[in-house]
Amino acid sequence: MVCEAMAVFADKVRGTVRWMACPVVAALIAIAFAPTAAAAPAARIVTETPGPGRILEIGVYSPSMDRVIPLQVLRAADTSTPAPTLYLLNGAGGGEDAATWLKQTDASDFFTGKHVNVVVPMEGAFSYYTDWERPDEGLAKKLNNNGRNMWATFLTEELPPVIDAALHTTGANALAGISMAGTSVLDLAIRAPRLYRSVAAYSGCAMTSDPLGQSFVSLVVGLGKGDPRNMWGPTGGPGWREHDPYLHADRLPDIPMYISSGSGLPGRHDTLGDPGVGDDGRVLANQVVLGGGIESAANYCTARLAERTRQLGRTDITYNFHPAGTHSWGYWQDDLHKSWPMMAAAIAVG
Repeated sequence: MVCEAMAVFADKVRGTVRWMACPVVAALIAIAFAPTAAAAPAARIVTETPGPGRILEIGVYSPSMDRVIPLQVLRAADTSTPAPTLYLLNGAGGGEDAATWLKQTDASDFFTGKHVNVVVPMEGAFSYYTDWERPDEGLAKKLNNNGRNMWATFLTEELPPVIDAALHTTGANALAGISMAGTSVLDLAIRAPRLYRSVAAYSGCAMTSDPLGQSFVSLVVGLGKGDPRNMWGPTGGPGWREHDPYLHADRLPDIPMYISSGSGLPGRHDTLGDPGVGDDGRVLANQVVLGGGIESAANYCTARLAERTRQLGRTDITYNFHPAGTHSWGYWQDDLHKSWPMMAAAIAVG
């Protein structure tokens, strides 16, 4: 009040200031002159390089991981009008090796002429595209980064607004992933049930907390010299159960989904001359033996998930169990083609 301000002024003339005489004024002044915390840096595009054809290579700064994440973007057929977005996740290599969607499949040609933006993160190896409980020194050394893995935060919170603004999208999203990411996309859909209108999972293992699932996850993370305990805590603990889509199948969003796997037996892409094999007998042997074993395990997980979701009365999930097929790109390309009409309808691709 005016009288209190006058009292403060009078005391100041006498060489003292009785702040407590005007507690409200004192509080307001304290707030006004208190130092303000620096605003946290926002997710943003920091690099942009045109690639071949319709490919745009961008780098997006992730505040949660404090580094720039590279991505490849296939622009929609007509960039003058808004288009929906398909987020396409690579497998265990995360796009940091040659095993990527744009190098191993016909994705670039397949999406030519389609009115959809396809966004492919080119990092995230051995991470399960999840938020880790703590940084991992092994992955940091292996992948030459800071060891911070906050992929769920990046993919569901930081990246979509950046992509929507930069590409002028419709805001409609679909999500698909293979192998390691075939597990991740289901977990991400549970985490962000309103972000995606359709999800496709190829050759993933939805069971992460039972002994088979734990072995599967530990093997993948170990390939990157990572410690899975840094990811979800003690093996078999609550963190592992929290990220188990099988256990939380009742939380899968009510959206069209496509989930596939092969039996592990050799199929039509397991032959010399196939684009993924070439004429290399060693590649073929590895694909049949190792790829067959991995796919057989993924098939078991997928069958269990199918049983669980049918018990829950889900009729909007399409399961495709291939009678033959290994853990390899030829089958994932086939599944992308087969699942695309479902995803395109869900995100309203014109």
